[in-house]
Amino acid sequence: MAEKEESGEAGKDKTELQIIKELVDELYNFRDCYFETHSVEEAGRKDDNVKRKMGQTLKKLEEKDRLKHKSEFLLQKGRCLNVSPDFSAAAEECLSRAVKLDPTLVEAWNILGDQYWKKGDLIASKNCFTGALQQEKNKVSLRNLSMVLRQLPAANSDEHSKRVLESVDLAREAVQLDVGDGTSWCILGNAFLSLFFTCGQNPQFSQQALNAYAKSAADRIASSMPDLHFNRANLFHYEEMFGCALEGYSRAAELDPNWGEPPEKEKQLLEYLEKVTELIHNKGKVKTRRLRTMLSNLNTSALGPCSSPRFRSPSGRVGSLEPRSLSSLTHGHNAGVAALGKVVFSLASQGRMAFTFGMVDSEETCIVVMVYNTADTWGVLIGDSVVIPEPNVKRHSITHKDKSYDFKSIRVDSPLLLIVNGKKQNVQSQIPISVSNQYHQKPKEAD
Repeated sequence: MAEKEESGEAGKDKTELQIIKELVDELYNFRDCYFETHSVEEAGRKDDNVKRKMGQTLKKLEEKDRLKHKSEFLLQKGRCLNVSPDFSAAAEECLSRAVKLDPTLVEAWNILGDQYWKKGDLIASKNCFTGALQQEKNKVSLRNLSMVLRQLPAANSDEHSKRVLESVDLAREAVQLDVGDGTSWCILGNAFLSLFFTCGQNPQFSQQALNAYAKSAADRIASSMPDLHFNRANLFHYEEMFGCALEGYSRAAELDPNWGEPPEKEKQLLEYLEKVTELIHNKGKVKTRRLRTMLSNLNTSALGPCSSPRFRSPSGRVGSLEPRSLSSLTHGHNAGVAALGKVVFSLASQGRMAFTFGMVDSEETCIVVMVYNTADTWGVLIGDSVVIPEPNVKRHSITHKDKSYDFKSIRVDSPLLLIVNGKKQNVQSQIPISVSNQYHQKPKEAD
């Protein structure tokens, strides 16, 4: 008879614990699928609404007095408190007790790792995710460990590169465990983005990041994550896909109106495009007489080493380059030729990813040049002669929020590729650019 009573009590506990889990599941569904039941105009109230829902759920949990010392109850209470983006000492206490009572609770280890992350204790966070993986391989531990590895301070660049490579492998494993999980795809995209900027800016890594972000954006839950749109927009910006970048910043701002960085980035990029198109149209506002004087000094002697039959171009071709007018350049890579002109303007650095200047050739055609990976001390001055070997020409046609921009540019991936006043640039002129990922509900991830 006693055995039957015990069995009945255990069954009752299980049922009550299942009810509690369903309540917390409902809370997370409310947060993660908020825009399925609310308009984007209500985005600014999301945090408050989630906190209110969390309070209601906690109140229901507190009614279950008999279960308060059970590991599963503590897990669900800690999980409920973890729905907030902020660190919770109460959540840390619940989850620490839960794993002491039952060290096999993988979910409790993962959420405790989240809490340590929010607290800023990355070592403790890493230990939680590593410990969870020792119990069971799971996507949450893998992708969170991937993120933590990229945040941990490194003694040197080699150590950081090694961690980034490991983080890519972990994120890839997480995706393989559940290819339909958009959050895992987002973390993989961030890992490839870090790899791109850490390991030589290989275009393959950039494309892999964009592919992973596209998979994430197709997921109903992940598509509502503002940091997905923001991080992807930063990569679009670097790749000079300016229209896509503006849309991404705008979408991130819509999803979280309380986050100031996306609208600021959108504003800076719009101002940049406005200024660029204005300066191209006005040829840097250089007066006609001064411009003609500048151009009268422009001749093939400015080609410098490019005129040598032993010159090795960026594509690896050996031989002198033929100077061509800007109007004759074709879209994309122009092999065997060089663009030659005079600098007529340069832009201030606020919000930019490239040192930007305008160049006018002997036909008085003006084009904008965007030079990446420049040291802060590097630049060109109005009147300088600049040669761009085998220029990569792009056409930009952008429409965003009733504003339109249409212009051509030349992309230069390093100042070392330029010839300025007949001379190659020294190695100190180049410093690799870095773009940081954002985890909106956790600390910033630095590359």
